[in-house]
Amino acid sequence: MTDRPMPRITACVDGPLLIRGAVELVGDDGRLLDNPRRTVALCRCGASAIKPWCDGTHKLIRFTTAEPPVSP
Repeated sequence: MTDRPMPRITACVDGPLLIRGAVELVGDDGRLLDNPRRTVALCRCGASAIKPWCDGTHKLIRFTTAEPPVSP
């Protein structure tokens, strides 16, 4: 048994995914990403300059997680 908290992922409205708890983040090359924080924010908008981390750019580009309107 470990005393590390279970991971929890929260999808922020119009923003990043917040990851809390004991998780390993693996890059596209298969190597572990250095993560010194207990909580990290992962980019969902695709515009961050520091991917996979969120840098707040979603606010500048007015990223939305709302469903697009349905055309008639």
